Amino acid sequence: MKVALVFPGQGSQYVGMGKEAFEAYPEAARVFRLADKILGFPLSRLCFEGPEEELNDTLNTQPAIFVVSMALWEVLKRRGGLGEILFVAGHSLGEYTALAAAGAIGFEEGLLLVRTRAQLMKEAGEKNRGGMAAVIGIEPERLEEICHRVSSRTGLCLRIANRNSPEQYVLAGHKEALEEASQLLRTLGAKVIPLKVSGAFHTELMSEAQAGLREALAKVNFKPIAFPLVANTSARPIQEPAEIKEELATQLTKPVLWKESVEFVAESGVDTFVEIGPKRVLAGLIKRTVPGANVLNIEGPSELENFFPKS
Repeated sequence: MKVALVFPGQGSQYVGMGKEAFEAYPEAARVFRLADKILGFPLSRLCFEGPEEELNDTLNTQPAIFVVSMALWEVLKRRGGLGEILFVAGHSLGEYTALAAAGAIGFEEGLLLVRTRAQLMKEAGEKNRGGMAAVIGIEPERLEEICHRVSSRTGLCLRIANRNSPEQYVLAGHKEALEEASQLLRTLGAKVIPLKVSGAFHTELMSEAQAGLREALAKVNFKPIAFPLVANTSARPIQEPAEIKEELATQLTKPVLWKESVEFVAESGVDTFVEIGPKRVLAGLIKRTVPGANVLNIEGPSELENFFPKS
């Protein structure tokens, strides 16, 4: 297999995630226990038992998804047999998991950086009240036109924040502008789904978080990675530490070009996407972007055992 490893971002969390892997695999359990020790509170219990409201708090969601995905990666990595890994990629937060899996950063450094990112994004969201909504069933050019019209009329921020697939885009911005655009889009026949997030991620409303994150990134020693990261902001591979730092800072205020990233990976010779982490959000987006794509999901013991059938 020629493989791309992909890692999910915020929105993939659910109460109970990672529990089966924790109980089934000692290497997964070690990752959860180490995370609890590093953070100084039982993140593992929050993943396994909730409460949901606390798990959905950005401050907790981002490290929780990072840890679950890394626990699954540890199991997968130790078993081998993945084929030739050509690229890694992650959706927003998932870039951090992808980089940790590819050896650019250690687990502890990665987890603390993700926690810092989550704190900064939560604070920026509280200061600049915004939201996000998935939009299905309208051409991106029309969507851009509506964003520009509403933003120009109101003087408020409204942008396409995620280009997830040919059918799904995510708007983000000030709540008033988002609500106005959502009403207009529904009259045009589009499906609009508000997202449970605490801010307008991947827009200029995250500028203060970006400044704080740059300070945190400056203190981290990234290593060159063996597998190029297909960057959210450019849909092109990067590999050097300076490029990685700039990508992680820039993506807070720039759109996630997931559709274009998937297209690039598919056109570059990858025949198998392996999604590692909770839920199957990315698998669906990949299949809608590249019909017929071979996508494998690793979320727990059943997928792991199917991936490595017993002889």
